[in-house]
Amino acid sequence: MEGASDGFEVVTSEGSGAEQSPAPSQGKAVGEDGDPAEKPPLPEPAGTAQSERGWNQPSPSQNSVLPESTEKGTMTVSMIKDNGTSWKTWPNFENQECFPGEVIQQDYHMPDVLTVRVETDSDSFQEVVVKVERPTYKKPFLGGFRNVSTGVEFHNAGSQTKPKKRPDKGIQLFCRGTQTAVEKNAQQQTRNTTSTQMTKTGLYVSNMTDKLITPGKYFTAEEYHKRRLEAVIVIQKYFRRWHAAYLVQNLKEQRRLRLAQEAQEELQKKLEKEEKLIREYEKKLNPKTREDFELLYHDLELWMQEETERINRTLTGGKRKAALFALLEEETELIACIGMHKLNANLENQQKAILHFLSKCAQPRRWKAFDGKITEMDTPKSLHGKELLGIYRSINTKDIPKDERISVLLTLKWTVKEHECKLTEELVALIDREIDLLSREVKECNLEGLRKRICTLFLQYIKTPEFNPQVAGLIKVPQDPLTLYKNVYFCHSCEKYLPPSEFPIPASSHTIGRCRSCYQLDNEARKRESYFKYRLILEDLRKSEVDYQDDSKIVFLVQLPDMQYLMEKIWNCQSALSACSDLYELVMVRWDKQREWSPWNTILLTKEEADVHLKLCNLQKTYEAPFIYRIEQKHIRAKSYFARIPAMASFLHRSNNQSNANSSKENSSLNLKK
Repeated sequence: MEGASDGFEVVTSEGSGAEQSPAPSQGKAVGEDGDPAEKPPLPEPAGTAQSERGWNQPSPSQNSVLPESTEKGTMTVSMIKDNGTSWKTWPNFENQECFPGEVIQQDYHMPDVLTVRVETDSDSFQEVVVKVERPTYKKPFLGGFRNVSTGVEFHNAGSQTKPKKRPDKGIQLFCRGTQTAVEKNAQQQTRNTTSTQMTKTGLYVSNMTDKLITPGKYFTAEEYHKRRLEAVIVIQKYFRRWHAAYLVQNLKEQRRLRLAQEAQEELQKKLEKEEKLIREYEKKLNPKTREDFELLYHDLELWMQEETERINRTLTGGKRKAALFALLEEETELIACIGMHKLNANLENQQKAILHFLSKCAQPRRWKAFDGKITEMDTPKSLHGKELLGIYRSINTKDIPKDERISVLLTLKWTVKEHECKLTEELVALIDREIDLLSREVKECNLEGLRKRICTLFLQYIKTPEFNPQVAGLIKVPQDPLTLYKNVYFCHSCEKYLPPSEFPIPASSHTIGRCRSCYQLDNEARKRESYFKYRLILEDLRKSEVDYQDDSKIVFLVQLPDMQYLMEKIWNCQSALSACSDLYELVMVRWDKQREWSPWNTILLTKEEADVHLKLCNLQKTYEAPFIYRIEQKHIRAKSYFARIPAMASFLHRSNNQSNANSSKENSSLNLKK
C-alpha cells in the first residue's frame, strides 16, 4: 500500500462496523502480515460491538452521533504507519465533550459522500473523499461469544463487502437431494432349499416318477404377433356383440319409457277433458253464476236451432205449424224453469255476498314482515265487527230451540240499544214483538216474515258507519251523495243512473252504451251466446304473455267479443295445422315469438302444436310457403277489423314500422351475401 501523500480513496459502508469480525479479548493481535509480534496494539475498531448487558446492545458505530464536522461531511482521521507495510486510520474527534462510543443523539443520518482529512505527516493533512455504500439487504445476526473472566459479550459480524454472486451459467441447478435417488441393497434368501440327486456309481435313483419332456414346435415372432392379433379380434368380436346388445337394450328401455310417458300423457289429457266436461255438465245441472246461465241459454238456443231445422226438413203444412207451436211451448217452459233456478241462485249468492262482506268487516289488520311472516292484529273495530257477525249468523240460524232464540234476540236488543235512533227503535220493537209471539206459542212458519224484517234491519244497522266504523272503507255507496254526480252515467235501456263499473265498454265502442244487466237480458232473449270457452282461451293467452316479461299491452285491450270474432270469423274455431275444433284443446300463441302478441301476430293451435311451434327458430324454413301465405292472409283480415278500434290503431302503426324495418334488414343482409 502506498503512502497517504500519494492520495487514495476510502470506501466504507453505513453500519458496516457491525459486520467485522471482532478479535478475542484474551488473544494476541494479529497483524496484516501474519506476525503477531510486529503488530502494535491498536484501539478497538469501530466495527466491534461490545456490550455487558446483552446480545442486542447496539454498537457505537451504528447508532453513535458524530460531531458537527462529521455531520457536514468533514472528519479528521489519523493514520499510523506500521513498519512501512500498512496504514490504520481512526477518527480523531475534536472539540467533543464525550467519548466517541457514547450515544449523543438519535436523529443523525449519514450523507452519501464524506470528506475526510487524513494526517499524512506530523504537521500535514490531506482531504480524501469517502463514498458511503448503503446496504440493500438486511444483514443477519451471526451469533458471538462471551469472555468468561470479564463477562464482556462479543458479536460476530460479516465483512464490509457485498457477498459475491455466483456467475450465471444458464443452466438450472438443483441440490444433490433432488438429483439422486435413494437406493438400498438387501440380501434375500429363498424360502425352500432344494437339491437334485442323480444316479451314479454306488447309488440308484428310481425314475418311475420322471416325466419325459419333448420340445414343442418353434414359432417365430411373426407367428406370435399373428396369434395375438387373432386373440384381439376374438375379444373385439365378443365385446362388440355385448356392446350391440347393450345398446339395443337401452333403446328398448327408452322406447318403453317413452311409450309409457305418452300413454300417461294421453290418459292425463283424457282425464282433464273428462273433468272439464263433468264441470261443464255440473254447471248446467246446478247453475249458480252468470256464466252457468249463459251456458244454459246457449245450449237451449242450439237445441232450438236443431229442432227447427229438423221440423222444416221433415214436415210441411199444418203439421209443421203444429210442431213449431209445440216447440215454442216447450221452449217457454224451459225458460221459466231456468228463471226459477236463477231466482234461487240469486238468493244464495246474495246471502253468500252478505256473509263475505261481514267477514271482511271482522278481519284483523295484516302486514308482511321483513322475513315474510304475516302478522295479524285485532283492533277494537275488528272485534266489534266479529261480534256483529256472530249475532247475524245466530239470528239467521233456523230450527233452534225457543230458549236459545229468545237469548239471541235479547243479545241483539242490548247491542242495538247502545245507539238511539229511529232504526234502532224500530228494530227493538220488532224484537219485542217476536219475543211476545214466542211466549204465546205461535208457529214458526207464521214468524218468517217478522224474522226477515229483523235480519234486514240489523243488516242495515251493520252497514251504517256510525254503528260499525269498520264498514266505512267497504261500502260502495259513498257517504257524501254529491260525489255521485261526478262519476255516474245514464243507461238509456233501463233508464238508470249507474257507476262506470256497470257498463261493459267494448274496445270498438265510441259511447257508453247499455249497462251489464241490459246486455245480459238482450243476450238471453236473442243471441244467447256463451263466452265461457273464449274466456278460458283469453286467460291462458294473458298468462303466457305475462311470462314473456316484454311489456305486452295489446292482449289486455282485447275483450271477449273481440276474442269471439277472432276465433269464429278468422280462425273458424279450429287449429291451423290439424283442424282440431275442440275449444278446450286450442290455445292462441305468437306467430313470431320475437314480437309481442297481437291479432295480426297470432296463430291458433292445439297445446302440443303450440309447444313445438314456440321452439322453432326459423319459420320460413320450417313451414311451407302456401301455409305461410294462408296465415298472412288471416293476419291481414285481423288488421282490417282491429284497425277500426281507436286503441289498436297506434299499435298497428308501430307494428307496421317494425315489420318494415325488419324486412329492410333482411334485404340488406341478402344483398351482402350476394
